[in-house]
Amino acid sequence: MTPTSTHHRLLRRPGATALARIGHTAPDDNPADASPHSFPDGGTWRTEVPSVEGPEALAAVLKESSRLHVPIHRISQGSGIWMLTDAEITEMVDSCAERDIELCLFTGPRGTWDIGAATRTDSGGAGLRARGHDALAGCVEDAVRATELGVRCLLVADEGVLWTLHRLRIHGVLPADTTFKVSALIGPVNPASYAVYERLGADSLNIPSDLTLTHLSEIRRTSRAPMDLYVEAPDDLGGSIRMYEAAELIRRGAPLYLKFGLSRSPGIYPYGAQLRDTALAAVRERVRRGRLVLDLLARHGADGGMSPLGSRLPGELHRFPVTTTPEKD
Repeated sequence: MTPTSTHHRLLRRPGATALARIGHTAPDDNPADASPHSFPDGGTWRTEVPSVEGPEALAAVLKESSRLHVPIHRISQGSGIWMLTDAEITEMVDSCAERDIELCLFTGPRGTWDIGAATRTDSGGAGLRARGHDALAGCVEDAVRATELGVRCLLVADEGVLWTLHRLRIHGVLPADTTFKVSALIGPVNPASYAVYERLGADSLNIPSDLTLTHLSEIRRTSRAPMDLYVEAPDDLGGSIRMYEAAELIRRGAPLYLKFGLSRSPGIYPYGAQLRDTALAAVRERVRRGRLVLDLLARHGADGGMSPLGSRLPGELHRFPVTTTPEKD
């Protein structure tokens, strides 16, 4: 029996005891819906605080997480590596290393900030993807620079960038222990696309927050690559708040990163000092939202199964073959 299914037998459904008193019983769980997978350390879930845009915001997160006793496995940033100085990146790397937290920074140019008009139309054009060779090269430049400064997790919003960075990892241009995280803004929405991203080199994949529980179970039948999911999504990703589903999200989606996002909050990408007060208030509230999720899991007996702090690697995943000689695009 898997750790997920063993633990889930002990869970209390929200409101179950009170509803049973008046004849409303909860539907039985289907054991086939439970994910059979876990992280290499045996845990089924980890935590992530997103949109931490620089050293000052990171310091606020670390202070608030200590105050509220919120364990953090990963910190991620959204504006991009190119929006940070070497000194800022180094400070973030050192601060995360002191707490044994993984730092994930976003790679390079993206379509929504490019001169192309299509991304500003109702159709959205190509979205965040890297337009042309120069944008691809900019993402590679960011990746090389960040890893040389000690960053070991890179956020990616383009399939071609992902495959390119994976090949560079195989060829030793990027450190072998570098991991790649697929952005929610291009996240896969079906089992086939999820499996393709895994084979292109993804080590964790941020699925859209509006996927159903059934969708999670369907994905888990084809891939064990870790999922990232906003328990509370930013408004530009739908603004959904799924705190009461947290235990079931873990049961269906393990191994899963619970991301503590924030709805009803202004967008801050690309971040600069003009947005300082908003950014600092938002990261503190994200940590508080994390505390609410953890408290809810504890009340339902679902707070077991968390990976040990400091865990970051995804385990063995399926990849497309990469030749040992340089490939031409």
